[in-house]
Amino acid sequence: MHHAGGSGWRITMDTSGPMLIALYVRDAAGLVTAGHPALSHAAPKIRPADHSHLIADVGGFSALKTEWEAWWEQLLKAYPEMSPELAPPAFRAFSNSPALRRVLQAHFGAALTWARERRGEYGALEAEREASGAAQVLADMVDDRLLEVGRASNDFDLTIIELPLAEPRAWYLEPDKMIMSHELLSQPELFRSYVQPVVELLI
Repeated sequence: MHHAGGSGWRITMDTSGPMLIALYVRDAAGLVTAGHPALSHAAPKIRPADHSHLIADVGGFSALKTEWEAWWEQLLKAYPEMSPELAPPAFRAFSNSPALRRVLQAHFGAALTWARERRGEYGALEAEREASGAAQVLADMVDDRLLEVGRASNDFDLTIIELPLAEPRAWYLEPDKMIMSHELLSQPELFRSYVQPVVELLI
């Protein structure tokens, strides 16, 4: 987790275990355009499987997409808390989402392994950034903007959720969250082009 902060403002960057699992499930189920915003596929790429036989009698693919989107929205709202609870093998928190529950039961082991590997990579990436001072760009962006406006910052708290996404970009979720490809910070100009307008808006 990276923190940058000053008088009345704070920017936090971190990843999310439950969202990594949700991302795995989305890609494994071939739900490429699911969710708001529609994020690019995960990296490394997850091979989609055909689940039609598994979910045919519980609403099929359209039910699965609707249920996954509701889950994703819940995860975004609850972040950084884990809600709903992922409790195998019954996944009771998903009793109203039968199609999603079946796909979770089929893929949970693989999803958990994949998510743990990505968390490990993220930990190494954080240590690397800490050593190089790469995350300092967050504080610099705020300082530059404060010099421009010539006043103290409005109070704000910006949360940036980093996920292993194939496309190096960010998605702004009003009012105070962003989802970002974990590769983006390694491209400072591109990173600024996505994050700076949000920082300016919040200041």
